[in-house]
Amino acid sequence: MRLVFGLVLVLGLGLAGFAVYMAKSYIQRYQAELAHERANRDPGIDTIEVYVAATPLKYGQELNLEDVRLTPFPAMSLPEGVFETQEALFPRGEGVPRTVLRSIEANEAILAVKVTAPGEEAGITSQLERGMRAFAINVDVSSGVSGFLRPGDRVDIYWTGQAANTSGAQLEGRGAKDVTKLIETNVKLIAVDQEANADTNEAIIARTVTVSARPQQVASLAQAQSTGQLSLSLVGAEDDSVAEAIEVDQRSLLGIEEQVVESAPIEQQVCTIRTRRGAEVIETPIPCTN
Repeated sequence: MRLVFGLVLVLGLGLAGFAVYMAKSYIQRYQAELAHERANRDPGIDTIEVYVAATPLKYGQELNLEDVRLTPFPAMSLPEGVFETQEALFPRGEGVPRTVLRSIEANEAILAVKVTAPGEEAGITSQLERGMRAFAINVDVSSGVSGFLRPGDRVDIYWTGQAANTSGAQLEGRGAKDVTKLIETNVKLIAVDQEANADTNEAIIARTVTVSARPQQVASLAQAQSTGQLSLSLVGAEDDSVAEAIEVDQRSLLGIEEQVVESAPIEQQVCTIRTRRGAEVIETPIPCTN
């Protein structure tokens, strides 16, 4: 009896071991086939290590080595202006940090357009492109779009004043002509009052705005500001249309057409000489000398 029990026990253990072996083989084969299918379906993605923000970074904050870290980034989706090495991010060493120009969220790539050059502060000069100048324009609530202007916005600039006559003299009295004219389009604001942070969400009732302009534009704006009033018109964020030349005076505003008075035709002068022959007087046409 004991012998039969032992044989049954050994047989049961053998069958159990065989079942475990078969199940393990099946699972391993299934996992291998699944991995092979995934490898064929999803080819490997090439990555490049770039520097990203380790923590959220705000405007004006110094960017040091401890604020960033390297992380793999898909090579085919690499944005322009990333930093791949510490030497590229801090070319003058860790002791000469950069400054943040725009807010950067954690794990967001550090881009050249969002930080200053090493050692520079986040002032207006760091936002001026090559060949551009900063020019301040006086505004109030009405001419400054009622506090909705932010650094980084773009505006059209209108001039309102009295037009000069053809000789360049300023007209006065009834001959004066008030005109509003579009003089500059799509001009970038780099500061509103003393605020140059493009990420600010606070409403600013500005007294001055600072724009980025070429030297020729600066001269035009200075002349316009000294001879009339400048008003700003906010351009939409996605608006890439080119504004046409616009000039409006009171007559065109009200639809008044200027009446043209036709002058009377000038009669041609006829010159004659009179010759008397007895009682008869004869008039003979001759060319006029005057």
